[in-house]
Amino acid sequence: MKIDGRPYRTIWLADDGRRVQVIDQRRLPFEFAVVTLATVAEAAEAIRNMTVRGAPLIGATAAYGMALAMKADPSDMHLNQSLALLRAARPTAVNLAWALEEMRSCLMPLEPKSRADAAYKRAAVICDEDVAQCRAIGEHGHKIIARLWEGLNRNSAIDILTHCNAGWLACVDWGTALAPIYAAHDAGIPVHVWVDETRPRNQGASLTAYELKSHGVPHTVIADNTGGHLMQHDRVQMVIVGSDRTTAHGDVCNKVGTYLKALAAHDNGVPFYVALPSTTIDWSLQNGADIPIEERDARELTHITGRNAAGVCETVQIVPDGSPGLNIAFDVTPSRYVTGLITERGVCKASREGLLGLYPERRSAAE
Repeated sequence: MKIDGRPYRTIWLADDGRRVQVIDQRRLPFEFAVVTLATVAEAAEAIRNMTVRGAPLIGATAAYGMALAMKADPSDMHLNQSLALLRAARPTAVNLAWALEEMRSCLMPLEPKSRADAAYKRAAVICDEDVAQCRAIGEHGHKIIARLWEGLNRNSAIDILTHCNAGWLACVDWGTALAPIYAAHDAGIPVHVWVDETRPRNQGASLTAYELKSHGVPHTVIADNTGGHLMQHDRVQMVIVGSDRTTAHGDVCNKVGTYLKALAAHDNGVPFYVALPSTTIDWSLQNGADIPIEERDARELTHITGRNAAGVCETVQIVPDGSPGLNIAFDVTPSRYVTGLITERGVCKASREGLLGLYPERRSAAE
């Protein structure tokens, strides 16, 4: 995707071909800054402190983290230590564990002297595969948007609601939930996006709005609790969200607040779609209740960062002194509230059989 006319991915190699560079998402939308990662510890910290975020990008960063680890010390001991360090960085997004297993399987059989080059090559492939998957998700989701828009007799824009940020900033490029929107917009379908602010970290207001504005997609930022009202008044024709982990039976774990949007959509007959690559499916889990849910620092809830009238970014407290906060980062939407899953292989029902229809090779893993 493009920023000020220049194409970017969210992660790439520096000019030396070894250090890793990422967009610092903590500083958006007011400042575009690039962070250089030189060690596996720096990669783990970038994941932990949300310099990078979004399930696919977390996986890609972990893969390059292993490459940085092997550049420094390709021994078996350091390989295993680095895998553990990165795995502990964030608990919910399954793409992290998937990418680390891909790197472990690639590197462990090799002689130490061969591991660094192999790690960089495998990490690059993981990134390229994510781009291809997200582009395919966009193509499949575009068809759904086109059908819904045609049902409006093409007299007006189609209003789509999304939650959190599942655009190209959450992936290597294109995104998951936003990829169909970009594809539809680029094809000439008049799309308007309702952007949930997504408290407490405001990924919708700061990141999704930033992306859509940069791409020229009409959008409006709304308070998180406004979506249900808009649905009641027929001002939402479709909801698309991303996923940090989806079970083999189609339960979806995503940024907290997603479940409430699914309930409102169900009550108002609004289609509720989840866009995700196969790397986000956890075939080992059947029930969404078994997904580990991250609880983050309450300060993200009790304080907020923005730009003041002087144009300076500052953080302010928004609760009384001494009031505690509970900052649960994700919730689970049961499959029965999901109209369909949009994957790189097509669209399916949010169910075991629906997923296995697209991924028959995983039948044994889903038993």
